[in-house]
Amino acid sequence: MKTFINPYKFGICLVSIVFLLNACTKNFGEINTDPNLVTQPDVKYLFTYTADRLPPSTTEWIWESLEQLMRYTQQVSASPYELSGSVNSRYRAYYADILPNLIEIRHQIDLKQDKERYQKMGAVTYILGVYYGVRVTDMNGSIPYSEALLARYEGKFDPVFDPQQALFTRWLDELDNAIQSLANPNLPDQESYGDADIYYQGDWVKWIKLANTLKLRIAARLENQDSEATRRIFQQVMQDATGPIDGNDAQLQYLNPTQAFLGADVDYRSRRYANRQMVRFMKKSADPRIRIYFDQNDLTGSFRDTLAKYNVQLPAFIDPNDPLVMYQGGPADWTTDQSVTQWMSNAFQVGQYSRYFLISPVNRLFLSPKLNGATGNALHVLVSYAETCFYIAEFIQKGYGAGIDTKGSLSDWYNKGIASSIVTMNEVAREAGSSLGFTGDGTAEIQAYQQHPEVVLGGGNDLERIYIQAYLSFFRLPNEAYVLCRRTGYPRTGSTYYPMEPFNEPIPRRFGISDPGEVNRANWEQAYQEQDFTLRAVDAQTLSQERVWYDKNAPAFGGGD
Repeated sequence: MKTFINPYKFGICLVSIVFLLNACTKNFGEINTDPNLVTQPDVKYLFTYTADRLPPSTTEWIWESLEQLMRYTQQVSASPYELSGSVNSRYRAYYADILPNLIEIRHQIDLKQDKERYQKMGAVTYILGVYYGVRVTDMNGSIPYSEALLARYEGKFDPVFDPQQALFTRWLDELDNAIQSLANPNLPDQESYGDADIYYQGDWVKWIKLANTLKLRIAARLENQDSEATRRIFQQVMQDATGPIDGNDAQLQYLNPTQAFLGADVDYRSRRYANRQMVRFMKKSADPRIRIYFDQNDLTGSFRDTLAKYNVQLPAFIDPNDPLVMYQGGPADWTTDQSVTQWMSNAFQVGQYSRYFLISPVNRLFLSPKLNGATGNALHVLVSYAETCFYIAEFIQKGYGAGIDTKGSLSDWYNKGIASSIVTMNEVAREAGSSLGFTGDGTAEIQAYQQHPEVVLGGGNDLERIYIQAYLSFFRLPNEAYVLCRRTGYPRTGSTYYPMEPFNEPIPRRFGISDPGEVNRANWEQAYQEQDFTLRAVDAQTLSQERVWYDKNAPAFGGGD
């Protein structure tokens, strides 16, 4: 089910809380003395504003995803750019737009005389806080949380940086407490966010499912440090009465018909192209998502007649008889294969008036549905059913489900993940007004893909196949693709199934947090020293050598077993 933002209500939301949001970026201590500030905002509108900030911003998409993470994971082929000061916008957003508002909702609930009737509304704020907090710690390790944003309430301006291990322990407890509250039938008549909940419209069961899938996200991240914790969390989730996300209608998603999303910035500094390993695999396995992820090159229509007319042959890396010749990818590292790289931005000249661009760009409308006056809509899917299914398949394959009812076999969960990903990506493309992977319900295309020899399980490399399908499903979630590649070492260098290409650049394993200033510099420096991080380092070489806690025992990129 798609969820729409009501533009009228959203406008009221912005007006109602604008003063509060300004206060969030100022000294919290001033809010109690400034008569122009709204000190009792409507928690429903505050929730809507915060929920709308959950999707990665345009800044994150351009500076972190398209220019950095998607190159590191070899999902796109693009020109390299420096790690600029715009990287790590997620950290700033967490403390400016997300966490302050969630904490304020809890504060406003605590002030109510009938606060018992708002317990489920309060519980949901912890789920959102964990969702975004995991993304922040992924690239930063220790971050303020337990004492974050206490300046307004307790006058504390120097919050400690909580270690990543402690963060995960706390977040798991918060998710468990939220699940318990949301599932409790004995709480007095509960107020609801209703339509102000742009994701689930106050459906507490779906919030429970999301919380359980977030527990699986954490379990996957913990595995290289504590595989027994991964086993325990997985079994808890599968034995929970509600369980994790169990269908596309329970995904964390919403449709915003007014949002320009990336706009023209999708091409900021340079065009992004398909990666050749992804194109090769998708062509070899007849993956319908190839038509969604990538635009066709110019080798369409009667191009063969034109080549024959001028007696010209295509470069050797292209087979003119390939039925999917209109999809060609470039190398992950442009320094490794000049015979292909020379055509990344240059046209292949055939005759005086005929030339062809050979490399397929990333599908820009899929990422920017209002590009150049287009009228598509941005459908954001932040936590998917496919992701849930692939975690479960991975954990079953690793033996973590022994002794419990996993609600289906390894193949069941794997195939459900594939089907959900293809359907979801097709729906995102449909809303964007972009090219589709299939028309109709897609049953035939999905079943053919699931049964393809390159996809079906039982080929002796089942875990690798699970990883690759999860990787393909994360094309619109670059952070999750990056975390998967970092924690598993897949795609794997030298694989005969889906190899990682040579990549000569250093790949950062973390981002840097700017000096917070004198008021909290001591805590920041202590946290960096405890993690063996170099203070003020922003260069890729240094960041490639320093790992957050849960990444300490992970393989190198491409170094999977």
